[in-house]
Amino acid sequence: MSSKGSVVLAYTGSLDTSCILVWLKEQGYDIIAYLDNTGQKEDFEEAWKKALKLGTKKVFIEDASRELVEEFIWPAIQSSALYENRYLLGTSLARPGIAGKQVEIAQREEAKYVFHGTMGKGNDQVRFELTCYLLAPQIKVTAPWRMPEFYNWFKGYENLMHISYENQVPPGLYTKTQDPAKALNTPDILEIEFKKGVPVKVTNIKDGTTHQTSLELFVYLNEVAGKHGVGRIDIVENRFIGMKS
Repeated sequence: MSSKGSVVLAYTGSLDTSCILVWLKEQGYDIIAYLDNTGQKEDFEEAWKKALKLGTKKVFIEDASRELVEEFIWPAIQSSALYENRYLLGTSLARPGIAGKQVEIAQREEAKYVFHGTMGKGNDQVRFELTCYLLAPQIKVTAPWRMPEFYNWFKGYENLMHISYENQVPPGLYTKTQDPAKALNTPDILEIEFKKGVPVKVTNIKDGTTHQTSLELFVYLNEVAGKHGVGRIDIVENRFIGMKS
């Protein structure tokens, strides 16, 4: 089969993007997998091996965690950016950065296409695609989840729709925040120094611990706040296409 061209796939190593990778290969594309490290706890070496085993031509893994904090999270904090007037922007901030890296790789590898694994009902598809088209209008961006030939083939999420938690979060679902009912009873007192709206130093008054570099203090604040149950929220969000989630 002659190649349809090279594709840069936003790859996570998860079930859906792994299936997308195999499906694209079967359609005749040359796959270049891109895995973005934005600070998640991930076995990147294992994901790299898996991508090669599934048939990708090349795998790129880049650590963009510092860029995420300095170029996306800090400006959001400076502007007090809130979603639905109560949700601090978090996950969505990483998407333009990932898309930007995809475009860089696509241009460097002379790839014609950029693929992503976000669902056709969500907001991430818009974040990915507008970023890509802004940076490289000539590159075609595609989401397999919007293609009938893909979602009619891969029905892996159907069973998930039948799972009911009876309004109770299953243990272990949250990985960054402690259950408030089990959180520490003694407070941590933190002093945060800001400069032009950006945190530049955090000091734990109790033990004298200090952190000053952007990524270091960001990770530390997540750890301390998470132990106290900070960071959980219930929200009904409006999807870009008109649905509520």
